[in-house]
Amino acid sequence: MKSSLAEQKKLLELQTIDSGLARVAHRERSLPETAEYSQVSAERTALSGRLASELGVLEDAKTELGRLESDAAVVDARIARDTDRVNHSSSVKDVTALETELESLHRRKNNLEDMELVVMERVEQAEAQLAATRSIDEALQEKLADIAARRKAALDSLSQERATFTAKRGMLQDSVAADLLSLYEKVRIRGGTGAALFRAGTCGACTISLTGNELQKIRAAEIDEVLQCPECSAIMVRTEESGLW
Repeated sequence: MKSSLAEQKKLLELQTIDSGLARVAHRERSLPETAEYSQVSAERTALSGRLASELGVLEDAKTELGRLESDAAVVDARIARDTDRVNHSSSVKDVTALETELESLHRRKNNLEDMELVVMERVEQAEAQLAATRSIDEALQEKLADIAARRKAALDSLSQERATFTAKRGMLQDSVAADLLSLYEKVRIRGGTGAALFRAGTCGACTISLTGNELQKIRAAEIDEVLQCPECSAIMVRTEESGLW
């Protein structure tokens, strides 16, 4: 293939742009904020199980406290009823039976109150533990929001950088001969580098130094002949920097 040196030099500019686009894509894939967000999200997911467990403990304690309070209310009602009956009964036998039952009811009430105190302490501890865990969860939420904001800012910046490269590429590729551009694209898609400067006997794409017959062929080739590296197939652009003349 034949192409003027000026045309071939455009490929070096095009490759610089494509390398820039590749760097942008790599930075997008490897943003530290992405890994950080995943890590914090995993922490919050693990914490959600802990929150559910602690909430269950609190609800169980409150349920038990409610049952004890309900039982205590029943006992209070029976004490009030029996006390009223004692005050209005004229039967010694009935009064004796009621007083015996009242003693039992008071013992039951005391036991219930003691149990209530124990369970109330459990409720307070469970509430304190749940509040502490929720505080950690809120901190993680804030951290996620901060990471997301930083990641968006980084992606927006990269997006602008890509847009700049893409605009430059569009203008440049339109000025490159179709057959030369087609070869460049084919090589770039296959190997990552479509064109590189040939300098000091070395291909700038694969950094392989050419010697012997291969180097002689390059020296003997016309300046408008499009040469490809025998190792990586990248188009080797020869300029004043190549040291060939």
